[in-house]
Amino acid sequence: MVPDVSAQRLHRVPGRFVVEHLAHVTLPEDDEWIALVRAPEGLTVVREAPPWSEAEHWTGFYGDSPHGTDVPGMLAALVGPLAAAAVPVFVASTYHADLVLVPEHRADEAARVLADAGHRLVVRPA
Repeated sequence: MVPDVSAQRLHRVPGRFVVEHLAHVTLPEDDEWIALVRAPEGLTVVREAPPWSEAEHWTGFYGDSPHGTDVPGMLAALVGPLAAAAVPVFVASTYHADLVLVPEHRADEAARVLADAGHRLVVRPA
């Protein structure tokens, strides 16, 4: 039986992020990163935005219920509604869930879109 992926439990990841492209680099110079993707054209780095950063800031949504790699449609259930609402995304997948980043200035809109699509946004205690 295929699980219902239309109603994922998500939480907003605390913090602000930047997405960087480092051409011709195979590893970052520091360990202050959240996600790394190495490709032939260089390294993509997701890291917490330093206070002085002038780059575009992103905020993230992450699944509260681990799903592993064998459940189809989990990511599509999140990015599909966001794409239909013209909300840009950057995704970093983990073994258990997907980190879906959206531009910080569109975070509230993205939360509404995800809720309207049947996802449940939960607030984690501080």
